[in-house]
Amino acid sequence: MRRDLLEIDTLPPAPPRRRWLEAIDVEAIRLFLTGGSVVDWYSVAFNDHADVDRYLATLLLDVDSPIDRKRLRYVFNEAVSYLEEHLHLRFPPELRAPADVRDVFLLAGERKGFRRTQVLACVILKLMHTIHHLEAADLRFRTPISEYELNRRAHARIVTSLRHLQDAGLGVTTFYGSTKSRGSVITKLLAKAENVAATLFDKLRYRIVVAEHSDLAPTLGWMTRNLFPFNYVIPRQSHNNLLGPDDLTRWLRPGNDVEEQDELPVLRVSAKNEHSGSSYRMINAIVDFPVRLPEVPGDDRNDPFGQVVFVLAEFQVVDEVTARSNEVGENAHHRYKSRQTSVVERRLRRGAAARRRSLHDEEPG
Repeated sequence: MRRDLLEIDTLPPAPPRRRWLEAIDVEAIRLFLTGGSVVDWYSVAFNDHADVDRYLATLLLDVDSPIDRKRLRYVFNEAVSYLEEHLHLRFPPELRAPADVRDVFLLAGERKGFRRTQVLACVILKLMHTIHHLEAADLRFRTPISEYELNRRAHARIVTSLRHLQDAGLGVTTFYGSTKSRGSVITKLLAKAENVAATLFDKLRYRIVVAEHSDLAPTLGWMTRNLFPFNYVIPRQSHNNLLGPDDLTRWLRPGNDVEEQDELPVLRVSAKNEHSGSSYRMINAIVDFPVRLPEVPGDDRNDPFGQVVFVLAEFQVVDEVTARSNEVGENAHHRYKSRQTSVVERRLRRGAAARRRSLHDEEPG
């Protein structure tokens, strides 16, 4: 059987340096760890246009590009129109017609101004998030580009970004990238209760290994700022039994504070793989990862849906000591595969066993 395609990068890590977390980093990491949704947020801590630009870059939107600025304004206008038409909301001038859409991001985190303005700015961002995602899905349906090509483009950008992460001095020692083979996909689908292809999230998967447990939070902060848009973490698909709330706040830059959240990143196993060992420890989440479509001269299929679509990718983060303990005893990979294969065999043979019982019951006494 063809094995999963695995790529490993074990370049020596850059010399470590302390990486403070800003409030926006802590909020983003919380979302990654808990598998929550930004639609439930009531604030977001962008400090300035540079913060907003950095976030938009993870969405592959360049504020210096006239095309991308037009796209940003279009999504904003659609969001406001929906809110006015369907929820009958009315907006102050600074929200209804801002000179720069990025100002709405800043107003969504403003704590000193008029509270209603801050709340309405947050509402607009939630609608922009939803509309952009919806239209990207529509665009992906319309594009003739294959899933294989989209995944290839995503993989190339992820690997490049992870190499930059290694160079950032955050203690990253190794990262692994893999794509599932056809046999692995079939086995996993058969082992899942909801065995449809749409629920298979980890065709693209990446594991980042850091030297120490204390490197986990700064590494996640870098990833949510530079690798993927934190608001497109798939809700309820995160697993975390390595980091607690104190592991985040102790890295918060002095002078910063964060909003209290209803759902803190407590140690939880809500999305734990049912075939893993009981002591298996890991942080992982599924992300809708953006891919920019290649431009085709004279082709207007991207208008008005933008030029970015999403593919699913799984990111795992673990420290070296935990990674080693995950490879022995009940957590060993061959035992995981054995448990998974046993489930598949039982499910496939269940119908045959039921048929034999039925025939036995029909035999004359």
